Amino acid sequence: MQFRIVHGYKRAFICAGQGPALLLIHGIGDSSATWSQVIPALAKDHMVIAPDLLGHGASDKPRADYAVGAYANGMRDLLTILGVERASIVGHSMGGGVAMQFAYQYPERCERLVLVSTGGVSRDVHPLLRMATAPPAGLALPLLSLRPTRVAVRGAFHLLRRLETDIGRDADDLIRVFDALPDWAARRAFLRTVRAAVDWRGQHVTMLDRAYLATGVPTMIVWGKRDGVIPYRHALIAHAALPGSRLETFEDAGHFPHHRDPERFIAVLSDFCASTAPASFNAEEWRALLRRGRA
Repeated sequence: MQFRIVHGYKRAFICAGQGPALLLIHGIGDSSATWSQVIPALAKDHMVIAPDLLGHGASDKPRADYAVGAYANGMRDLLTILGVERASIVGHSMGGGVAMQFAYQYPERCERLVLVSTGGVSRDVHPLLRMATAPPAGLALPLLSLRPTRVAVRGAFHLLRRLETDIGRDADDLIRVFDALPDWAARRAFLRTVRAAVDWRGQHVTMLDRAYLATGVPTMIVWGKRDGVIPYRHALIAHAALPGSRLETFEDAGHFPHHRDPERFIAVLSDFCASTAPASFNAEEWRALLRRGRA
């Protein structure tokens, strides 16, 4: 783990290996630790950068802007500080939304796009995240620090696993994310992040209206068929919306396919990077796409 101060706030990140840059972006409430099983192998051929997003992990958790666009700006700033001009961007869950926003805001710096069980595809969102946008959710945050609440939440996830539900398939990971909200600052940052992308009607940030701009960017979608957090049908929507994208389905995985089968995840990501040429950015072509409003 390394640290840099960016705009006055401490940013934590893992940096390993040498070669073409791979930026790995975790999901909401998670941290760079989500990539721990795949970083060593990927770092054999790449410079792997895995940050803790602002408000997450070992990074600072200030009263700040936690919108998807702000996170994309933060990724640009981190890459700039590290002297990395271009990278292949890999994002899981909300991190996929950040990855798509990065590719939209900074197309000249995005070589490839890999979306892992990504958010930002459809307006649909898990009911628990929708509940987190309600005003009473902020008042309930202190309850998360109470031992009875934490025991009850863990018990509920374990029960869902015993019942063999899709959401229960990811019980260990969801408990890990829940346990990563140990204090007021972390819980407040989590709530602000959710509310920046979701309201009572669902996600208000979606890639579908701008997906055509990914034309020419090698894109791979990775999804667990048993995803109980963001349903697999979102993978099919994204695949249809992103021209020339590659879809990799992990039949027995839930929301964390890189945990369920890390060896296969490493294999498909490595093959994708090796078998595709980095995107080239042309300002005139980009302008023409914007004017047409379609690919």
